[in-house]
Amino acid sequence: MPVSTIRNIAIIAHVDHGKTTLVDAMLRQAGTFRANEAVTDRVMDSNDLERERGITILAKNTAIQYKGDKVNIVDTPGHADFGGEVERALKMVDGVMLLVDASEGPLPQTRYVLSKALAGRLPVILVINKIDRPDARPQEVLNEVYDLFIDLDATEDQLEFPVLYTNGKQGTASTDAATPGTDLQPLFEQIVTTIPPATGDANGALQVLVTNLDYSDYLGRLAVARVFNGTLKTGDEVFISKRDGSLQKTKITKLFSFSGLKRVDIESTEIGDIVAVAGVEGITIGETITGIENPAPLPLIVIDEPTIAMQFMVNNSPMAGREGQYVTSRNLRERLDKELLTNVSIRVEETDSPDSFKVLGRGELQLAILIEMMRREGFELMVGRPEIVTRVVDGKTMEPVEYLTIDVPENFVGTVIERLGPRKGEMAKMHNHGSGRVRMEFKVPSRGLIGLRSEMLTETRGTIVMNSIFDGYMPYQGEIPQRPTGALIADRAGTTTAYALDGLQDRGILFLPAGVEVYEGMIIGEHSRDNDLDVNVVREKKLTNMRASSADDAVRLTPPRLLNLENSIEFIADDEMVEVTPKSLRLRKKVLQANRRPRRNAQPSA
Repeated sequence: MPVSTIRNIAIIAHVDHGKTTLVDAMLRQAGTFRANEAVTDRVMDSNDLERERGITILAKNTAIQYKGDKVNIVDTPGHADFGGEVERALKMVDGVMLLVDASEGPLPQTRYVLSKALAGRLPVILVINKIDRPDARPQEVLNEVYDLFIDLDATEDQLEFPVLYTNGKQGTASTDAATPGTDLQPLFEQIVTTIPPATGDANGALQVLVTNLDYSDYLGRLAVARVFNGTLKTGDEVFISKRDGSLQKTKITKLFSFSGLKRVDIESTEIGDIVAVAGVEGITIGETITGIENPAPLPLIVIDEPTIAMQFMVNNSPMAGREGQYVTSRNLRERLDKELLTNVSIRVEETDSPDSFKVLGRGELQLAILIEMMRREGFELMVGRPEIVTRVVDGKTMEPVEYLTIDVPENFVGTVIERLGPRKGEMAKMHNHGSGRVRMEFKVPSRGLIGLRSEMLTETRGTIVMNSIFDGYMPYQGEIPQRPTGALIADRAGTTTAYALDGLQDRGILFLPAGVEVYEGMIIGEHSRDNDLDVNVVREKKLTNMRASSADDAVRLTPPRLLNLENSIEFIADDEMVEVTPKSLRLRKKVLQANRRPRRNAQPSA
């Protein structure tokens, strides 16, 4: 196959704008699947969590054949917390397909991924997707995208991008918004026309950049890499240029190219192709496979720094070890070390305690996904409240700031502004699309967003759409008030009873139903006041032989508020933790014994 027949393209977009669904349609129409082959929807979202949440977490690649050309397609995450995945995906490609929802228009992550593509001088194909939506406004969205390009200082050449209108679900594309397409032929043609063929010298110094890792039960670790220069063959002895600059000698045992969703055995690589390499134990993302005679390492992949940190600890609660398979600090350390191999945007730091680690990442969601994956693998651990990662510049403490976009009905505008005031939010823009909803854009310190989502969903009755993206650093903004309420805390071990919970319903919001085992120091609800309250939730009704007319009426409990992992992480205060096990989530105080716990406010027990 001549060099010029390989095209490498990444699909970039804001979360839920339809990237993975469009890739499905491209794979089907390119003849990737047999006619009788059963194929699930969103076939690129192979991870269970991706399927459940409807978001892409890991960047993945596939390949299609079109009229003799091979097109490698990289499907990237749309959520800002997984920006590290996007950054390294862009290192693999020669152009991007920017997907924008025909109704929602460009959103914060659109800005982020486009800025990375423009900085890399990658040609852009604009695809306005979901053109079949009843509230689609393609011309306005196109104008908003032009405004975004100009806002990001795009050059005149970069503003000359082709535009296509697609319906990812139906698998159609058209160059005219008013004329619906019949298939994706115009999109395939545009990719081959706009995206330049891969370049390089097949006889030059070997340069193969590792951008992803995979694993095979038979072959061990696989490095997914882009061939920039030279030719790599099975059986070759090569150097791996490590991140610290050292050279490690190894032998290539197997090579694969991609075709559809399958890996295909090959004997040697072609310029520009994306391949999987076996026999490279210890290799990590960002390293270069290069020749022994003439080593020529490529620059390391530079990733934006983490902005949020959380404490991961060994579970030491009275119920530790009941449900998990991996419960020791050694297990925890090994799992976090394994995560570092494939997750380029996470850092792990040691702490004073051998049972505790500080994990730094891009945002709450990214760390919550890691915790959820660990609990499903059989780990037990405790995690603390997220905290921001500051830096000192010219003697001043700087904190990360987020660009927050909020879309709400008109009648909740005042509520949103009121809630963001104490969190140091500054409004940058506000515009009304005339549809009864208003879009507002704010700059808010990252720590001002902790706990904001659940509060806003409550205040706007679930009608808010919120998205945020890292927007640099600003001088430290002073104190931001945390949770205004205290916690209801179990003062002894036992099993919750309906009788005890019924007596506590007017004290706050309960998180547990009757019949749940608790221990001293476990949080069972949110107090309606600002102080913590130790309560007896295991008290049983005393049996007497005296009867009142209403004595045997059934106790009616308000259904408890059940918190998921993200809700729990947002809720806890600095002196509290979330206990995570394969089957349970429990909130608790760091110090369990009431008489040893520093009180937020002096308060009686109930």
